[in-house]
Amino acid sequence: MTLEERAEMAVELKNSGRCNCAQAVVAALRDQTELSPEQLRNLASGFCAGMGTLEATCGALIGAGMVVGLNTQGNRALIYNRNLLEGFKQKCGAVTCGDLKGVTTGQVICPCSECVRNAVMTYGEVMGLA
Repeated sequence: MTLEERAEMAVELKNSGRCNCAQAVVAALRDQTELSPEQLRNLASGFCAGMGTLEATCGALIGAGMVVGLNTQGNRALIYNRNLLEGFKQKCGAVTCGDLKGVTTGQVICPCSECVRNAVMTYGEVMGLA
């Protein structure tokens, strides 16, 4: 599966309502881990909507970061996640859900579907899947 196909899969899962943003990203990247789809879904279940408040880190970015940790078994995960954060911020314009959704400004800078797509794409770039 290409990186673009993974990203589209994540968008479809998010838009279908079957997954939140974090779950959609981990599902699209499930072959990068040794966890089952159910384990990944459960792991990511509480990380949508900026951890439920729209004030914290975007769930899509958190999902990609989780897969980094699982894929690397923690080795150099901090460096990879720093690069993931920077790449995501460059693509989306922010990293917190509230900023992305325009909670304080009223101006959405990146809709959820694009956050999910960009999280998968940035993961691929950082981890050498692109």
